Amino acid sequence: MTLKGIITVIRVPFLILALTLGILGAAVAWYESIRFGSPFHLGYAALATFGLLVAHAGVNILNDYFDAKSGLDYKTLRTPFSGGSGAAPTGLLTVAQVLWLGIACFVILIPIAWFFVVKAGWMLLPLLVAAAALIVFYTPLILKMGYTEWSPGLGLGILPVMGAYFVHTGAYSMSAFIASMPSFFLVHNLLLINEFPDVEADITVGRRTLPIVAGKKNAAYFFSLFTVLVYCWVIGAVLCGSMPAFTLLSLLTVPIAVRVIQGALRYDDRETLLKAMSANVLLVLLTQALIAAGYIVSGILLIT
Repeated sequence: MTLKGIITVIRVPFLILALTLGILGAAVAWYESIRFGSPFHLGYAALATFGLLVAHAGVNILNDYFDAKSGLDYKTLRTPFSGGSGAAPTGLLTVAQVLWLGIACFVILIPIAWFFVVKAGWMLLPLLVAAAALIVFYTPLILKMGYTEWSPGLGLGILPVMGAYFVHTGAYSMSAFIASMPSFFLVHNLLLINEFPDVEADITVGRRTLPIVAGKKNAAYFFSLFTVLVYCWVIGAVLCGSMPAFTLLSLLTVPIAVRVIQGALRYDDRETLLKAMSANVLLVLLTQALIAAGYIVSGILLIT
């Protein structure tokens, strides 16, 4: 087992998403602590974000394990955003080593999860169980269900933000859920557009992603709809007073979203699609970061 292999299978650049989600959940909790006097612990925010990073690494590793085990990773034409890390097919790690790394991530997460269940309350446990189930069953089961993209939207969108909020307050809130929904749409689409290049290979192992079951054209339309819903959700939530006005900073990413939609609709042009996939990563990260910034700026203004 080599360090290069470990870094490759973890897919370190992808972990920026988990970092962003942790910051967003903490930003919502901090903003509400200023506005309503609810609890906020900086140390909890750091530990929860670390846990999210480990969980996301575990998702990447186990996905690689199942794809190598099924032979899929030996059939796909990898891109920087899809087709797996290539750690097992290129010999950087054995399939068994990939599995053990995934198990190690779960071992690391157990004491972190237990700490927060004890400190924040047992109601965190259902969220953690749901997250664990999504990690374990995503590749072997959920990817064969016919509409799979909801799973990453939930597991790497809603649940992390809600969990990162819960560890401070010991409760779930509608405001935290509302803040998490743009993440659902964005992460849902992150997986969706990355599935386009893998359609032919995915079919051979029985996967039933949206581009397979609905066709690439309809999947591209669905992708476009969910991208638009991100901004409709933020604007509607601000107008209803459910999100602070400064979260409208996320609208600064609209020009990127337009380019991504245009690229997704040209799914048969591989070069154009790859550019759209690259821009979509920026869209996902920057939009959520700006939403988090909106909560932070709003909190600062309340203090002053």
